[in-house]
Formats: sequence, structure tokens, C-alpha cells
Amino acid sequence: MPRDAKPRVLFVCGRNSARSQMAEGLLRAAGGGRVEVESAGVEGSTVHPMAVEVMREIGIDISTQRSKAVRDLGGRTFDLVVTLCDQARGLCIASTAALDDGSGPDQPSGRSPVLSGVPVLVHWSVDDPVDGGSGEPDTRERFRAARDVLGRNVECFVEDGYLDAMAALHGRWERLLDTLDEGIIAHDSARRIFLANRAAERILGLSREQILGRDCHAVLAPDGLCGSQCSFCTAGAPDVTGRLEYEVDLTARDGADKRVRMTVSPLEIEPGRTWGVIAAIRDLTEVSRLRGRLALERGFEGMIGVSPAMRGIFETIRQISTSDYPVLVTGESGTGKELVAGAIHSTSRRRSGPFVPINCGALPDNILESELFGHVRGAFTGAIRDKKGRFELADSGTIFLDEVGELSPSFQVKLLRVLEEKSFERVGGERPVHVDVRIVSATNRDLRAMVAGGRFREDLFYRLCVVPIDLPPLRGRVEDIPLLVEHALELVRAESQRPVRRISDEALSLLVSYGWPGNVRELISALQFASVGCAGDEILPQHLPLEIRKASGPPRRMVAIGVRPGRRRKLARAAVEAALAEAGGNRARAARILGVGRATLYRFLAGAGQ
Repeated sequence: MPRDAKPRVLFVCGRNSARSQMAEGLLRAAGGGRVEVESAGVEGSTVHPMAVEVMREIGIDISTQRSKAVRDLGGRTFDLVVTLCDQARGLCIASTAALDDGSGPDQPSGRSPVLSGVPVLVHWSVDDPVDGGSGEPDTRERFRAARDVLGRNVECFVEDGYLDAMAALHGRWERLLDTLDEGIIAHDSARRIFLANRAAERILGLSREQILGRDCHAVLAPDGLCGSQCSFCTAGAPDVTGRLEYEVDLTARDGADKRVRMTVSPLEIEPGRTWGVIAAIRDLTEVSRLRGRLALERGFEGMIGVSPAMRGIFETIRQISTSDYPVLVTGESGTGKELVAGAIHSTSRRRSGPFVPINCGALPDNILESELFGHVRGAFTGAIRDKKGRFELADSGTIFLDEVGELSPSFQVKLLRVLEEKSFERVGGERPVHVDVRIVSATNRDLRAMVAGGRFREDLFYRLCVVPIDLPPLRGRVEDIPLLVEHALELVRAESQRPVRRISDEALSLLVSYGWPGNVRELISALQFASVGCAGDEILPQHLPLEIRKASGPPRRMVAIGVRPGRRRKLARAAVEAALAEAGGNRARAARILGVGRATLYRFLAGAGQ
């Protein structure tokens, strides 16, 4: 959109009935459309009829101008503010020093900012024509005298080039800011935005008119751009003494999901006085996507996997990072549901808040209620002090309800009420506690079947399962086993200080062929067991647990991870693609066609990102 380079001028006096109204009319006429001009008063009043009359004498009609108070300006910003009386001057000077008395935007005081932005203040001392004698000739002459003083000042402002210089400077700064790739936004001490460049419009998906003059929380907070980093969210003097830099996810008003880096610095137009903050917003969306693709080559947020099923889960977590919808993670025991919950939290805009897990199946109802909601002193035997529950501890963050399928019917009712009302009472308490938390729950049970059987409330299920994530069992993603083995061996070395660095291909083939009823947890346990019986640096088939060796059949001769033997068959992409095509996508059959073990083929495909 084209930029508007017109300077904005405001005239302010006590009642906005005469002097400021006449000054507005004079500058509007003399400016020839080169300036935007308004007038306001410390208090609002009707336009004085004598002001209308004396202005008509010089061919200027101000009868249609509306008198208003400064508080009625609606956050509009101005480049120049001209005060016409001592009362207006005192108000405008105080408004630029609002932070000096320690009052924040949520604590209005007599000196809270009344002017948006950081305008230049100029004072013209003009006698008030309303005060004085009561005779009409005298009154008319006083209005003419005030009009003529204002007219000479306006004429000098326009004819001597001050207006054109202000317009040129105004446009020069706008064009300079518009050349930047970073979005620039600045707001004053009352959180009202007075500066936004073209890049900020593009990144936020908003026009300049939708940004300027508005409270920064109305523009930015719905998208989480401030989050817990905001210095102006709490009452009292804001802490804007230091520079903040952080990355956040946001959904622009056009619906596009973006990743941005915020660099927020205090705005000191005068030494020692903080007027507000200026923020630089850099769009990292494409960089973040590239990072994500690289991360997905082996895993995501601590989860290991290259299989299509796991890649789909990683992508779902990325997609919900800008929302606060409840997530239900399902899957067999040992598949890593808590890792998924942690990844959901660490990629969300709540990442700076707490992540609070609790196992709902490990506690009886009376203890679980106290753990979740807290209790007051004397609520029961042993309650010697007030205690916060997990919901309170998770305020502004994420609470993870593990084994939610184990909740009793009576406790399901209590949890449903909390989710619906977003508040609760501590055990033994009477005062409602309100919290802002995201719910992530998990279970290894089939909750839909439990709902059908009447063992789980349907309304609670739909409250918890807004976004479902179903983790596949390890036997359903065998191509991830080589990578999981490498990762597990790193953990074994770190925990036990044993020199185990690799696993033979025969042993790896046994692991790939095994059914893994205990999933990833059982795999890690098996490798820990194997490391105990391994005297050297390589795990062999005989080191594995007996149940794995019996269930998997005789091992195949394959090449060990981490070993570069002198002679082995090297796979080529073209040969692998041809074998997969011939086998109809069946990887075990393709391995036989290539004359290699399945684990070798799986490693090759994992390294190729397939």
C-alpha cells in the first residue's frame, strides 16, 4: 500500500472551544492538503460561536469542526503537538514523563500518558479570548486578536518552510524504515503503537492502519508475540532496562503460521528517560522450515525416528505449536508418550512456562485430588500448610496427565468441571483458583472403546481429544531400530562408562526381527542388559537377552554399526530403488534381492532420508 507522508499536527488548549479550533482551521487552510491537523482540549467543550464568526470574516468555516478532549483521540499519533495555554502545556509535558512516577499502563495515575507516540512539543502562548469583559465588542476584538496571533504563527510555520521540512523528514524516515527486511514496531509507555514499517505489515498480516494507535496487546498478544517475555504485562513500573531476544511462533492474521525472532529494546529518546520499547521482528519461517527438515533426518525434539509414521507425528507437533488445543497421546506402553508431550510443550509458545507431569493412574482419588488441585491447611490429617496443586504449578505452561484412562468415574466428573470452567477449589478451600494451562493427556488404553462401554465419560473424552496423536509400536516402525540402537548405545556409554561402541550386524538383525512388546523401553533395557555381559566394545548376539535370541531365529551375517570392514557390498541408490520397485515396496524382499540383510537396507534408507 502507498505510504502517507503527511505530517500530523495537533493543537491543544484548555477547553478546545476557541483557540485550538481556530488554529486547526488556519493550518488546514494554509497547509493546502500537505498536513493532517486536529485540535483537542484538556476538557471537551462546544465550539464557541464567536470563534466561528471571526473565522468566517477571513473566509474560513470552522462550524463543522467537532470539539473533543485529548482522551477522545483514540490513540492517534502526532508528529507535532502545539500547546496554546499553560494547562495544556503541563498536561502534555506530564504525559511524556508518565514512567517517572512508577505508574504502569495498568495503574492509571494523574500523569498517565495522554498522547500516543513521541511527538515534538511546541508552545504558543495565546491569550484566551473567552475570559475577560462581557461586552460583545470587547469579546469580538479579543477573538480577533487571538485569531490574528494564531494566524501569524501559522503563516510563519508554513511560509518559512517548517511545514515542508517536517513533511520531508517524516517521509524520509518512513522510506528509510520501509527499506528494512525486519519488521519495526515501537510503542509508548501506555503500550500504544506509534510506529510500524512495511515489513511489520507483511509479517503480521495487518495493514498499518490496523496497527498504529492500538494497544500492543490487542495487536500482538493474541498471536503470542509477547508471551511471558512482555515487560508491560504487569502492574507497576515496567522493566525495560535491558534488551530481550527470543523466538516465538505466531499465526498471522492472514492465517499463515510463522516463526519470528523478536529483539526488544528500551526506547530512550531523551537520556535517562524510557518512553516505551522498540521491537525488531525478523521472519525466520523459511529458516525454521529448513531447520525442521534437517532435524527430521534423524529425529525431532529428542525423539528418534525416520519412519513415515514418526515423520507424520513430528509434523503434527509442528502444526499445533501455535495453538493451545488439548492433545491426547495414545499408544502402547513404552512408545514414548511423555517425550511427545514434552515436545508439544517445548515447541509451543508456552515453552517459557512450566511443564508439569503427573501419573493419574498411580494415586488413589483423594491423594490425586490434592496433587492436582492442592489443599489448604487443615483440610485433612497431615495438611499442616497450604499447598499448590499441579494445575497451579503449571499456570502459563502445560500440564501432562499421564495414564488418564485410569481415572475413576467420580474423578472424571471433577476433571471435566475444571476443564469446562478453567477454575477449581483447593481441597478444603472455598475460593476459586483460575489458571491458564494447556492440557496434554496420554493413555495406553482404547478410550473410544471405554466410552462405548460406559467406563469413560464421552464429554471428557472430547474435551481431552481435540488433537489426537497415536504413537505406533516399535514393531510398526522397524526402520527406526538402527537409529534407536545408536542412540541407546550413547546413553549406555554415558550412564555405565562402559566402552561399548557398536553392535554386530547379526545382533542388530535379531533386534530388527524381534516383536518388542515393551517397545522402545524394552529395547533400551535389552541394550543395557547386553552391555553388562559385553567384555569388549561390540555387542554380539550372545550378549542379548534370551527371549530376543529365541524369538528372532538364527541371526544373519551383517556389517556392524560404526565399523568399516575392508570388504563389503556397497549399496547404490539406483540398485535400491530398482529392488524396491521389483519387490513392490516390500523392504524385506528388496533386501533379499540385493543380497543384504534387512538392517543394512534400513540403515541405507535412513541415511537417504526415505
